[in-house]
Amino acid sequence: YDYFCAFIVGVVEGLTEYIPVSSTGHMIIVGHMLGFEGTLADLFDVFIQLGAILSVLVVYREKFTFILNTITRFSLNLAIAMFPACLLGLVFHGFIKNTLFGPMTVIIGLVLGGIFMIAAEKMHKHFSVTDVDHITWKQALKIGLFQCLSLWPGFSRSGRTL
Repeated sequence: YDYFCAFIVGVVEGLTEYIPVSSTGHMIIVGHMLGFEGTLADLFDVFIQLGAILSVLVVYREKFTFILNTITRFSLNLAIAMFPACLLGLVFHGFIKNTLFGPMTVIIGLVLGGIFMIAAEKMHKHFSVTDVDHITWKQALKIGLFQCLSLWPGFSRSGRTL
């Protein structure tokens, strides 16, 4: 049964990782529906998402190599954008894990995230950026602050950035 659950959760991850919805939120809900929860399910979720992260590193390896070898405006902006969520995640890790990783809080996050994306779509003219290499540090900080919402499973990381 665990292999069946892993297959289903893997399909959900594959279908949701690269679109602006919360893949983690969907995996939590599907895992809960299947009874695939606990330490084994948590470990599976980490490893399956590690594959998605590694695929991005492989596809954009030249860009990441350039970033790691050169101090550029892009790398500075990347650090600025990462800082707020890293800080909040570190400080509130226990609260986030114990409070926000349940199916009901994920559903709330999915609904609120969808509403936020609709609102952002209507306001996009005021905040659009056409090239990541030309983002200002203030825009990077705004992106980072919105990324803090994605600490709540159900809020899409890519949706917050878009």
